[in-house]
Amino acid sequence: MFVTKDGVNATDSTPLARSDGNASAGITADDSRLETSDVIADLTRRFRLCRSIAEECVQDDEELMRLLHDKSHPVAYDGFEPSGRMHVAQGITKIMNVNRLVAAGFEVKIWIADWFAQLNGKLDGDLDRIRLCGDYMVEIWRCSGMEEKGVQFLRSSEEIGKRSDEYWTLVMDIARRNTLNRVVRCSQIMGRSEKNDLSAAQIMYPCMQCADVFFLGADVCQMGMDQRKVNMLAREYAEESGRRKPVILSHHMLPGLQSGQDKMSKSDPKGSVFMDDSAEDVERKIAKAYCPPRVTDRTNPCVEYVKHLIFPWYGLFQVTEDRSYKSYDQFEKDYADGNVHPKDLKVSLARSLNAILEPVRHHFEHDPIARDLRARFTETLGSSSAYSAADLSQKSDSSHTTRSPLRRVT
Repeated sequence: MFVTKDGVNATDSTPLARSDGNASAGITADDSRLETSDVIADLTRRFRLCRSIAEECVQDDEELMRLLHDKSHPVAYDGFEPSGRMHVAQGITKIMNVNRLVAAGFEVKIWIADWFAQLNGKLDGDLDRIRLCGDYMVEIWRCSGMEEKGVQFLRSSEEIGKRSDEYWTLVMDIARRNTLNRVVRCSQIMGRSEKNDLSAAQIMYPCMQCADVFFLGADVCQMGMDQRKVNMLAREYAEESGRRKPVILSHHMLPGLQSGQDKMSKSDPKGSVFMDDSAEDVERKIAKAYCPPRVTDRTNPCVEYVKHLIFPWYGLFQVTEDRSYKSYDQFEKDYADGNVHPKDLKVSLARSLNAILEPVRHHFEHDPIARDLRARFTETLGSSSAYSAADLSQKSDSSHTTRSPLRRVT
């Protein structure tokens, strides 16, 4: 179980109460009021779960509330490029967000964007390697506690092939309605800049990602703030083409471990904690992380991880044997006042992260199919020009460690 920042039990998947049109006989006025109260309470619960995910909700909360009222099982769209190792900003965050959406009654479609990774030149554009990487990432999420009921992993190359006429008609219509400059402004979604020399394939990418929203029948786009521009493109296209505009729930982006790293990046092993890091790797990286005393804003990555990973996952943060926090606000105040030392923060943060990641190590060590998948994945990275020997040396085989008594997502 994990708890949202609003105190909502995110594993409570009580279905939205509905009145039965054939059951009106024998129901008193008081009964009707009680039933209406139950519906409102459940609608509020679902809304709070959704908003607990988002740093920003576009356009407004009323639009989200209307969607939840109209649909008991709306569709949420998320996606990822299979392009290398998975860091905790991607791994843990997606588990929590997907589980909250499932608890809120959503059908979640996770787009394994293999064609997109190929367009973006990831893993040398080798589709077989990209697909293997996607399989490895999905396996990590599943063994880490992501809900399986209500979640579909869909490989873009396969799904587009099944309905190619529909998909490419959408892409062409989106391209026809937008200028080249408007599309290039979305290049951030690929980890690129408008100033980069983009290939023709990368120009196609935003139009295709925009088309994904409608191709998958998404009511909600749930992605990071770095995907905001293309999600806004989808809303603009929906308005112009007479379609229902998707609600945009954009989650917070976690910084890297080093000073000045606004975003955790898998291309920088020293600035990232990976889901398959050994316990020793996690301890070493956190020990070297930037963690200025008394600083609690976004420039302190260790405080950021406590706020956005540890508290949402556990509902508490234990710093020392005699000091634990059930409220992030109280922890933040104590750290700002100098009552929590950076070294104590780092040790407890590493311990908490290792407890979350331990099931991944256990799974890939003891499950023979998973172990083989990891071996093939590691070999794939080694054959890619995008990864150096130094990068791969960070990925050591992990020994099985004692499970922490702390609660984790179930």
